[in-house]
Amino acid sequence: MDANNEIRLRLRFYKDVTENIDTIRQKFENYKVNCTEDCHLKIKHNHIWMNMPDAKREYWSPHLHLELEPKDNNETHIRGLFGPEPTLWTLFMFLHFMVAGIFVIFSAIAYSNYVLKQPTTMDLIVMLLMVIVWFLLYFIAKQIRFKGNDQMNELEGKFLEILES
Repeated sequence: MDANNEIRLRLRFYKDVTENIDTIRQKFENYKVNCTEDCHLKIKHNHIWMNMPDAKREYWSPHLHLELEPKDNNETHIRGLFGPEPTLWTLFMFLHFMVAGIFVIFSAIAYSNYVLKQPTTMDLIVMLLMVIVWFLLYFIAKQIRFKGNDQMNELEGKFLEILES
């Protein structure tokens, strides 16, 4: 997967496998028992989360969420989603909502000042700053994803290795 050509921060992929869900889940269960230091796995029903081991984990380390869906009797559709650690993702979402909230508040203030024929320069400057901060947050997130690119490829390799076993 070429992560550099994607605009989305959370990369997705889809894979069809000619095995049923129980067989695939059992492969992940076996890997979880035998190879705990290679990758941290959490399995719940048809959902599998793959994380880097604690020794290799950094704040930019990605995780891989797999969702297993039955397609036919002996075929499974796998939806994969790479993303940052949930705490980092929550922080970025909080910051985005703060920036959007400040933008909306100052746009309402700017409108009321415009209607009252008061100066709106300061309001427009704050709104422009919020747009700049929003783009800055996006580029910071892209940089974090770039730092985690090698670990993302490593997780994808482990995923394919487990499927082939």
